[in-house]
Amino acid sequence: MLLFLACLLAIISDQMLGDPKKWKHPVVYIGNMISFFERKWNHTKFRKVKGLLTVVIVVVTITVAVFSVVVLAMKIHIALWLFVEVAFISLALAQKSLWEAAMLVYDALQRGDIQDARHYLSWIVGRDTAHLDEPEIVRGVIETVSENTSDGITAPLFYALLFGSTGAWCYKAINTLDSMIGYKNERYEDFGYFAAKLDDVANFLPSRISGFMLLFITKNYSSKRFCERFKRWLVDAKKHPSPNSGYLEAATAYQLGIRLGGYNRYGQLESFRAYMGEPLFVMGKQHILEALKQMRRCTYGCLLLGGIFYAIASTWS
Repeated sequence: MLLFLACLLAIISDQMLGDPKKWKHPVVYIGNMISFFERKWNHTKFRKVKGLLTVVIVVVTITVAVFSVVVLAMKIHIALWLFVEVAFISLALAQKSLWEAAMLVYDALQRGDIQDARHYLSWIVGRDTAHLDEPEIVRGVIETVSENTSDGITAPLFYALLFGSTGAWCYKAINTLDSMIGYKNERYEDFGYFAAKLDDVANFLPSRISGFMLLFITKNYSSKRFCERFKRWLVDAKKHPSPNSGYLEAATAYQLGIRLGGYNRYGQLESFRAYMGEPLFVMGKQHILEALKQMRRCTYGCLLLGGIFYAIASTWS
C-alpha cells in the first residue's frame, strides 16, 4: 500500500505545485536524446531498424536510470524511497500544466479576446487556429484535455500503480518517442514506426479504463441512460484515427452532451475527423471548465480503482 500512498501524494503534489519552474523538466532531456538519434540515424537505409534501436536505447536508458535511483533510495531509508517515488511520479503527471493551458484559453474567451484565445490554443494543438470561432476553439481545448487525460495523467498513473515511478517513466519515454517521431509522414513513417506501435500498445488499457471512468463517475449532461451511452461510446471511439484517443474523446462528448470531431486545417491541408457524441448543446467556454472537472474526477477515479485492486490483491496474498 506504500506505492498507493506514493501515487496519492504525487497526484496531490502535481495538482498543487505542478512542474518545477526553474528547472528543465526531465522530458526535455528525453527529447534531446531522441533528437540526437533522429539526426544521426533517420536517413539513408534501414530506417525502421534504426528507429527500433532508438526506441530500445531510449526506453531502456530511462527505465534503468529511474530504477537505479529508486533502489538506491530504498537502500538508504524507506522515507527517502517514498520521497523519491512521490517526486518522480509527480513529475510524470501533467494535471496542473494541462489545467493551466486550458484555462489560458478559457480566460481569454471570458474577457472576449478571441485573438488571445486562438493564440493560446495554438500552444496545445497542431491544427491552424487563426480563423476559429468560439465553438471551434472550445472543441480544440476539449479534445486536447480529453486525449491528454490519459496520455498525460491516467496512463503514467496506471503504470506507477503497477511498477512505481520506474513504470511511470518507462511510459513517459514511450509517449515522448511517439510525440516526437511517431508520425505517418515521409520523414518519420519508417523511423518512427515502432515508436508509434509501442505507444499504441502502452495506451491500450489506460485509455479504455480512463474512458470508462469518465462515463461512470463524471457528471452526465445528456438524458441518456448509462447503458445507452456505454454502447454508443464503444461505437464512436473506434471512429477516431488513433486506436486509443477516441475512448477519451467519445466519453467526454457523451457526458457533456456535445459533438466532437469535424474539420481541422493543417497548413494547406484540411482533414475531417469523424463526429463523436451528439450536439445536444452548442459548445461554449463553460464546457472547458466541465472538461477540466472531468479530468480531475477521472484521475481520482482511476486512483480509487487502483486502491481497490490493491485491497483485493492483499486479501489473496
